[in-house]
Amino acid sequence: MTWFEQLAVFAAGIAAGGINTIVGSGTLITFPALLAFGLPPVTANVSNTIGLVPGSVSGVIGYRRELVGQRERLLKLGTASLLGGITGAVLLLTTPEAAFKAVVPVLIIAALILVIVQPRLAAWVKRRRGEDTPPPAHGGPILLVAVFGTGIYGGYFGAAQGVLLVGLLGVFVHEDIQRLNAVKNVLALIVNAVSAVIFIVIAEVNWQAVALIAVGSIIGGQLGASVGRKLPPNALRAVIVVVGSIAVIRLLTT
Repeated sequence: MTWFEQLAVFAAGIAAGGINTIVGSGTLITFPALLAFGLPPVTANVSNTIGLVPGSVSGVIGYRRELVGQRERLLKLGTASLLGGITGAVLLLTTPEAAFKAVVPVLIIAALILVIVQPRLAAWVKRRRGEDTPPPAHGGPILLVAVFGTGIYGGYFGAAQGVLLVGLLGVFVHEDIQRLNAVKNVLALIVNAVSAVIFIVIAEVNWQAVALIAVGSIIGGQLGASVGRKLPPNALRAVIVVVGSIAVIRLLTT
């Protein structure tokens, strides 16, 4: 890559790290950039996933205060994400990309609908459960299966994985959205990290792209945590809907 291309990928990494920490969908910035500079699609996807892992770590550290008291929830949901991420990474390396990518816009649209209706749907779930029955700390078996499925998607492609996770967590877990966003960051990190390990061992990696995205995403992760924590719940939901909508448009037009 030329110096201009390297600078562009680095800047994309900063933007992706920030967006991933606040919402998700950072891949829709870095992945097209790598394609534009000549990397093959699978190599770009693999290198992008590995490069964004440090940014995910940075985002988790930035949201560490919101993770206090969520150990049990993280252990249970994290296990589902781990298994899903392994499955998705293996699928990426063994199946045609077009087969799975065809359903990505549908998944993102479903997640956006969940985010929009989450307050009312969560209230309905609470009424159905009963006021005196505390909800499961991990959201129940349906959420575990859904997080596993999101992990498969994240291990395969990963764009807007955060949108899916926030939508699901908001419906099945009665918790402040900022604390749910912190959980989302941990689950996305688990998926990206386990996928990255598999890709490093098996796939072809462009390490120059990885390094540029990694450094940029670390900076972006801290910036994203600082901005995201200050957003009120409705504003954060609005950001999620806007970014998710852009993700759908990008996927349908590329």
